[in-house]
Amino acid sequence: MKSKKCFGKELSQLQRIELDACTQCGECLKHCPVQEVTGKPEISPPEKIRMFKKLMRETDSIKSSLFGKDVDPKLIQDFTNAVYECTVCGACGQNCPVGLFNQRLWPVLRKEMVMRGLGPVGPQANMPKVVKETGNPYNEPPEKRYSPWFPGDVQVAESADIAYYAGCTGAYQAQPMVKGDVRVLNAIGKPFTMLPPEEEVCCGFPLFITGQHDMLKDLTDRLVTAYKAKGVKTLLCSCPCCVNIMARDWPIYYGKKLPFKIRHITQYVDDELKKGRIKIKKKLTERIIYHDPCYLSRGVGIIAEPRSILGSIPGIELLEFDRHGVNSRCCGAGGAARKVHHENAIAMGRLTINEAVEKRADKLVLSCPACYEKVNEAMKGHDRKIKIVDIMELIAELV
Repeated sequence: MKSKKCFGKELSQLQRIELDACTQCGECLKHCPVQEVTGKPEISPPEKIRMFKKLMRETDSIKSSLFGKDVDPKLIQDFTNAVYECTVCGACGQNCPVGLFNQRLWPVLRKEMVMRGLGPVGPQANMPKVVKETGNPYNEPPEKRYSPWFPGDVQVAESADIAYYAGCTGAYQAQPMVKGDVRVLNAIGKPFTMLPPEEEVCCGFPLFITGQHDMLKDLTDRLVTAYKAKGVKTLLCSCPCCVNIMARDWPIYYGKKLPFKIRHITQYVDDELKKGRIKIKKKLTERIIYHDPCYLSRGVGIIAEPRSILGSIPGIELLEFDRHGVNSRCCGAGGAARKVHHENAIAMGRLTINEAVEKRADKLVLSCPACYEKVNEAMKGHDRKIKIVDIMELIAELV
């Protein structure tokens, strides 16, 4: 293809330095979940960087800016395939000897491909249209966002200092999780508010992670304005991806500091347990193992709070995966790759299930709706079985 546009225009100066800093050492391959289930070095982190740098070199010259440059179409296709098969979990950057922040680099490279009409891939391309029409990436009726799962005995205030955002994946794909969230908030006893179902639109993360950024400011402004009108001082959410974009990117798209704090629900519940405002009344004599979501642990650094909550349950034995905390293995649901590379996602989910079973855990505890949906799906037809439960779903049963 002929291109007069230089690749790399969307990169910050730091990200350009990061590309140059990659030594192609291959250390990241030991931690990449896609490598673990595919063994395909052509879609590895160093290969993505090598290919993108080649695209930059081939388009960043005086000659190419004047006359255009013939860019190898196979190189374009190979890079597009590689950058979109990635789950954007960030494990490669976490273990990079030179400290590349890949959890933020890969979405920017995807944005470059979208701007050139070369991405996203498969059903990801329909998301902007679907989000615009329904307010969620699943093309589900906005008026049914809460109705199938919201408990009839839980009261929601018209306005309050605390607001709860259910999120699209929780509301439509992981309903036991969000049901547990509001039951625990109800047990704490402080008033909390929510937006009407038609107003609680997508946080923007699915569009951000696939490189489709055009609607992000509008979505951010809509949600921030709506919560501000309700007098919200703290916005709670249980989806790590939502929390990540709210905390990191909403202030950028909003153009200034947010009028409220963003907190993951485990941070809030851990505080309330320590203050004695909520008590776990039932004993649970079980071995449980907790999986750290990529965008909760590596993304926003929330690792201790879920363990503190689980550790407060009388009778439990808390186990750990070999890779946990900032080094946790992606469950397979990340980066919107599951929408295109379903077989990879299932294989990754089964690695998580297998290790939990091998460690003789009674329950696998999650705290991410995408993990919840995909790992449950991965267990269908699998020869190993374990009870899967969200952390707030579990706590709701015990309070």
